[in-house]
Amino acid sequence: QVQLVESGGGSVQAGGSQRLSCVASGYQHSNWCMGWFRQAPGKEREAVGLIHLGGGSSLYADSVKGRFTLLRDIPMWTVYLQMNSLKPEDTAMYYCAARFGACSGLYFAGEQFPYWGQGTQVTVSA
Repeated sequence: QVQLVESGGGSVQAGGSQRLSCVASGYQHSNWCMGWFRQAPGKEREAVGLIHLGGGSSLYADSVKGRFTLLRDIPMWTVYLQMNSLKPEDTAMYYCAARFGACSGLYFAGEQFPYWGQGTQVTVSA
């Protein structure tokens, strides 16, 4: 059974940085696409970025390119979302998700991910 646990959320001022972690359990190998998604109150869920746990290839939403970076630690089955130059509009609940196999921009909708974490709140104040 695959389980995902996020951590690292909290409050930060605009322009600051924060790192979120997603620890996976139940994996037998690293052929997994890991995604970070976010949802703000009253808004639809949106993809932040995807990274392949084994190969390291990554994709980012246009809204975070150049500010957010996906990192992974294979032995620890952990994926990180390093967020820099945070803006108030980055305020949201952030979720980690996983699906077996390669990543694709087609997966930005999130519906293809069967496994989700419980989420961690990020609040950016002006």
